[in-house]
Amino acid sequence: MAKKDLQMLVAEQKILNRIYVIRNQKVMLDEDLAEMYRVETKRLNEQVKRNLNRFPKDFMFTLTPKEYENLKSQIATSSWGGRRKLPNAFTEQGVAMLSSILNSDVAIEVNIRIIRVFTKLREYALTHKEILLQLAKFEKEVKGNSRDIENIFMALKELIEKQQKPLPPGNRIGFKQYE
Repeated sequence: MAKKDLQMLVAEQKILNRIYVIRNQKVMLDEDLAEMYRVETKRLNEQVKRNLNRFPKDFMFTLTPKEYENLKSQIATSSWGGRRKLPNAFTEQGVAMLSSILNSDVAIEVNIRIIRVFTKLREYALTHKEILLQLAKFEKEVKGNSRDIENIFMALKELIEKQQKPLPPGNRIGFKQYE
């Protein structure tokens, strides 16, 4: 694997590790995004506040204290201490909107990578949904045919038992050898 491909894979994995499911939505937190964009979280949130009309509730929301506590316990790191305000969570659309207010080369490059990861996640979910639907359909078919399958196994079992029993003595069918 080429060095550039490996770096891209590592970058994608880092992004993937920072996508959380909160309120049944895949989101990224302001401090994770700020770190990737190489800006302070405070500065990122200032830009968002200045452009709040670009971030409706389905693009960004602020975590509740309970959501924040649950998230901290899931991540189990001590680096979460010291925040004065609850974090903002950005959906895929919110992350895309950040590129319009953070106009640095780093922000643009990082945004492209993040959007690609979100796209891969969506494709992955769709693929798995199709597989689950096919399995459910197959399960229904199997359940519908379970009586037939059971009968087939019973018939096979009877045949095997008959083969294992010796034939009764008597007139055998076949050729006789004469001396």
